[in-house]
Amino acid sequence: MDVNGCQWMSMDVNGCQWMSMDVCGDLDMLCFMLKLADPAVTFHRSWVEAKGEWPDGHQDGSGIRPGDRFETTKDFEAWIKRLTMPADPAMLFSGVQVNTSRFWIVEHETYLGAIELRHVLTPIMLEAVGHIGYNIRPTARGRGIATWALKAILPHARSMGLTRVLLTCDEQNLPSARTIEKNGGVLEDIRSTEIGVKRRYWIDLSGYPCDQAGEESSRSGSNRA
Repeated sequence: MDVNGCQWMSMDVNGCQWMSMDVCGDLDMLCFMLKLADPAVTFHRSWVEAKGEWPDGHQDGSGIRPGDRFETTKDFEAWIKRLTMPADPAMLFSGVQVNTSRFWIVEHETYLGAIELRHVLTPIMLEAVGHIGYNIRPTARGRGIATWALKAILPHARSMGLTRVLLTCDEQNLPSARTIEKNGGVLEDIRSTEIGVKRRYWIDLSGYPCDQAGEESSRSGSNRA
């Protein structure tokens, strides 16, 4: 399909839903292929290597919680199972959790980062967090991967029935602000919140198609949490 001049392709590979876009810049730059993939144990080694690049271990959009273990394949597999299982209905009812779609940003077999889409927003999420969170491993930054990943997840958001999505970033985080603006983000305001001063942007989804994986997830209710 063609979206805003970009060629997109959705496919199923080994049971994982992928969405890819050929990305290339000037003729002097190498083209590379990025994909959004379901979390899978296949990426264990690369994921662990990436985690070591964050000094404090925090990664927006990764779903990591205190006490999670990843060292062994068995630990990693158990964590992925927890990461991708439907949210606890009691937690949903109380507003502690919301249904969330999670994808990993990969290039071939290399993990480059993660991105998540929250299907609904609690009051604090509406105030300061937004629908979408993402991270790119430090050694992969500067290639436009965050901009690509945000664009790649927008058709999934459209398929979930959203007509627009909210994204936020710290007021001084100008690289993140540029990533959002490159994807059509319109600044609503800059406000003080309980987790700091945030820039709040909305992206209109009317120009994006629905992706098949998201439509099937919406119909079945089998959402990642």
